Amino acid sequence: MSIYSKFNNLKPEKQKQIINAAIKEFVQSGFEKASTNEIVKRANISKGSLFNYFNSKKDLYLYLIEYGSQVIVNLNEQIDLSENDLFKRIERVGLQKFYIQQKYPQVLDFLASTKQEESVEVKDIIKQRLNPIYNQAMNKLYKDIDYSKFREGIDIEKAIEILNWTMFGIGEKGLKELVTFEDIGKFGEKYLEEWNVYAELLKYSFYK
Repeated sequence: MSIYSKFNNLKPEKQKQIINAAIKEFVQSGFEKASTNEIVKRANISKGSLFNYFNSKKDLYLYLIEYGSQVIVNLNEQIDLSENDLFKRIERVGLQKFYIQQKYPQVLDFLASTKQEESVEVKDIIKQRLNPIYNQAMNKLYKDIDYSKFREGIDIEKAIEILNWTMFGIGEKGLKELVTFEDIGKFGEKYLEEWNVYAELLKYSFYK
């Protein structure tokens, strides 16, 4: 029986409401300063209900780590190893991130916040649970890539860094605009158009 069975038995809408309220507070305040009073106020539930679902603030935080780690695993499973062009591989991962952002709007913010979390109470747990998943995802992202396409003398590690910075920049810009797009398909097309402009410039610099 899951230790979170009472929470998991709630209606999905109610679960989402509590998850998003908790994430917002943890992202804004960090683990130590996060207030369960603020969480229950945002989630529109009583404090007794919250502690009926989770034994403590730490227990709730650990649930969110598990929840977030599953999102990374799902993203990792979407990586298509049959595509050996680095630009295409990164492009597809970027698109998947947008779909995740639409489905789980707060989760990527929470995962990003765990990297800055300094609380000794949860720091080691974050490292033990999330670091192996991040490493696995990064290893898979670059697995079976055809690096022979790169020109001789190009520092491939530096080229990958530049690609990731570019993807991150387009992604950050896109996430700000995502709220104005009701149709994720149309948004995906816009994202691809913008990415392709930069990708062509970088291919010209890096590829033979």
